[in-house]
Amino acid sequence: MILAYLGTPAMAVPPLEALVAAGHDVAMVVTRGDKRRGRGSDTSPSPVKSAALALGLPVSHEVDDVLGLGVELGVVVAFGQLVKPHVLAEVPMVNLHFSLLPRWRGAAPVERALLAGDHETGVCLMQLEEGLDTGPVYARVPVPIDPRATADELRATLVAVGTDLLVEQLAHPLGMPRPQVGEAIYARKIAPSELRIDWSLPVAAVDRLVRLGGAWTTFRGMRVKVLAAEPDPTVVAPAPGLRLLRVQPEGKPPMPFADWARGARPASDERFE
Repeated sequence: MILAYLGTPAMAVPPLEALVAAGHDVAMVVTRGDKRRGRGSDTSPSPVKSAALALGLPVSHEVDDVLGLGVELGVVVAFGQLVKPHVLAEVPMVNLHFSLLPRWRGAAPVERALLAGDHETGVCLMQLEEGLDTGPVYARVPVPIDPRATADELRATLVAVGTDLLVEQLAHPLGMPRPQVGEAIYARKIAPSELRIDWSLPVAAVDRLVRLGGAWTTFRGMRVKVLAAEPDPTVVAPAPGLRLLRVQPEGKPPMPFADWARGARPASDERFE
């Protein structure tokens, strides 16, 4: 099958590589433009662009470039942009989405499922429409969420399951998709303000935020990232209900919490803010 592939981050690399390994002809890969690195003029490609070039595939930053290539199907995985109707009119497309639609439509389905304390998520292969993740579904695979899984671990599991699903579904003509059923819930991007730990929340909610990645708090006016922790009701300070395992003080590299505590010497009643 002659394909176009639209994707950007690292999680979109395994499906691309698997499609090529399965013998599909990828006529064009579309991804975001190169980003500037630091303060200089050097730029860096997206992970998908790097993978595509390594595979010898043509790459573009413009979705319209898939037109006129004889593409039979477009495959979209974490592309990060909406595809315009005139493109969809010429090139039918499917989207590999990392949730059980219609729950968690949108940009951050993995993160929102984890933050919400969901016990299950999954992967859907859906027909791409102009609306945001509104298309009917060809196939879906439920995936349980391990109670201690981090967002990175859950994402890796979903990518592996989704890659297998994609290759399996494209090995033969796609059947008729089924409309989404249920309440639509949107997974908006995680705002930086959401990553600050609110210590008045239940311990379970704080633990989920830490497992999301990027959670931070302050100590004596300085920012401290909480990289790893586990619930422990015996802990009173500095993080009530959480045994901290790894932190990153502002301006310093990540370190075991014990090393940080030896340097900071928090008082017995001193807490993160």
